[in-house]
Amino acid sequence: MSVSKPPPPHSHFPPSNPSSHLSLPPSSSTSPSPSTPPSAVGPPSPALPPPPSPVKISMQEHFAINVCPGPILPIPQISDFFPRFHDFPITPLPPREKQVLKDKDKDEDGNGEKDHKREREQGENGEFADSDDDDTYLGTLEFSLLFDQENNCLHCTVHKAKGLKAMDSNGLADPYVKLHLLPGASKANKLRTKTLKNTLNPVWNETLIYHGITAADMTTKTLRLCVCDMDRLGRNEFIGEVRVALKKLKEGESKKYYMGLERIAQTREGNSQAVDPGVLVAEEERGRILVSLMYITEKSSLIVGIIRCAHLAAMDSNGYSDPFVKIVLQPNMGKKSKYKTSVKKKTLNPEFNEEFTYDVPHDQLAKKTLEISVWDYDLGMSNDFIGGVELGINAKGERLKHWFECLKYKGKKVEYWHTLTQQGAPSSD
Repeated sequence: MSVSKPPPPHSHFPPSNPSSHLSLPPSSSTSPSPSTPPSAVGPPSPALPPPPSPVKISMQEHFAINVCPGPILPIPQISDFFPRFHDFPITPLPPREKQVLKDKDKDEDGNGEKDHKREREQGENGEFADSDDDDTYLGTLEFSLLFDQENNCLHCTVHKAKGLKAMDSNGLADPYVKLHLLPGASKANKLRTKTLKNTLNPVWNETLIYHGITAADMTTKTLRLCVCDMDRLGRNEFIGEVRVALKKLKEGESKKYYMGLERIAQTREGNSQAVDPGVLVAEEERGRILVSLMYITEKSSLIVGIIRCAHLAAMDSNGYSDPFVKIVLQPNMGKKSKYKTSVKKKTLNPEFNEEFTYDVPHDQLAKKTLEISVWDYDLGMSNDFIGGVELGINAKGERLKHWFECLKYKGKKVEYWHTLTQQGAPSSD
């Protein structure tokens, strides 16, 4: 409905253009002018409706209409940027490129068109996620393993992954690889690579090293490699995993693997932990320590080196420990017989590389006992005992062998890994 405005009632200036849009429409009266003869007037025309009355608006309303910005737009919500937070189901991702390539190969054989149509219908129905062909859907992982028995190290080199499953809304993923040694505590022997952003074919070429791995471990341990997607706004998402029995790996030989990722039932981890006896598992959960001994004849001194610990038991609520090592040479020689390393914060695999010197004649060393204990530091509270080991004439097995080699090979540094146990725990901190 159009609205016309009448001209000002007291205008001193007539309009310059009679046809201007501001001029008033002609009068609604249908009576002829006095100068028109009656014969020239035709039959009377029907009466027209009166024009609409002009609408009077204030100056404020006038300016408000002219500057109106238009319709109010809705405020963007976080769900518009992150579709996974929608309450309603979103459109499923398109079929993977790798599967489309396979379909093209089938088309060359003659039957690919029907297979492609059927798989496309399955993809629209969301049936690919429940497919039994997990290897082609989840992707593949390429890595290599090397066992260094001389240094008790297992080198794990993660090369690359290919054709990973898309986990993010943009059709990509932020993958990283997490390593575990089974059986054992998860955080004590967990290693991980760096995270690569927005890729389904990541290339890491990163080497991760497990210290304190003996030949006996290689016969009972299984290496688990998990590929996960990093998510800053929520929990990291699991893509797939592979497992390798270390007993198949030969000492000093680097073996390369190219395996398809799969989803393995969690019960397999529980079954694998039943391989070792319960006593050995309990000892393993406390961790291991690498100690070096060397006797210098010229100075008549024993040098004890605390190099590192591995797979320590978690004593804090965050799943880690703040470990340090205390050593005592018995029988007690006063203050010169007790030493303590620095504290390493929030770690289960600390590296110390600290040495301590005891001035003791060689003929008395055979009667001595070296007590080594690992503790968890707690500020304002009593420290927690993690585990300990005793080296001396009364020890057994590897601990006795280590002590005898130190006495026999003077001037030579002898290094051994020892398993931490409850034995040797002092009565007080």
